[in-house]
Amino acid sequence: MKSIFFLLIIVLFSCNSNTEKKEIDWSKQKSIEMNQRIAQKEKLNIAMYLEHRKILNMQQTGSGLYYGIYQSTKGDSAKTGMEAGVKYIITFLNGDTCYVTPKDEIVYFKIDKTDIESGVQEGVKKMKVGEKAVFIIPSHLAHGITGDNNKIPPITPLVIEIELLKLNN
Repeated sequence: MKSIFFLLIIVLFSCNSNTEKKEIDWSKQKSIEMNQRIAQKEKLNIAMYLEHRKILNMQQTGSGLYYGIYQSTKGDSAKTGMEAGVKYIITFLNGDTCYVTPKDEIVYFKIDKTDIESGVQEGVKKMKVGEKAVFIIPSHLAHGITGDNNKIPPITPLVIEIELLKLNN
């Protein structure tokens, strides 16, 4: 009987509803500052990556996308609304591969009309059919703070080697 009484007292005290609620100290300004720190760190990591790969001859767009076309052609230019057929290899800045187009396959997507990373959409519009390029995409143009819930972690810049094989209207 004493053990049941003792157990009952433990249960009652452990279920105390007077838990202290903590107020979250967060603001729009703190979000802005956090995003600026993330962007600054990514920019530094990308700069270090490029320092060791000067041969890439990269250009940067206003959005933060880095691109370098290393095989040029005089093919048709990619434009919004067209269907692009591509092959790609997606890696992280450390060189680890996360996605590759399956052998003998072409991946198709509608430019600016699909859920493909906005950095890829922007970069493909800089290409012509038959060209090969490298994109370095900061996380805000890739999968952002969520990652892709599979192989790409949150807040991760991507390196994409891409070949534009086909364009359909």
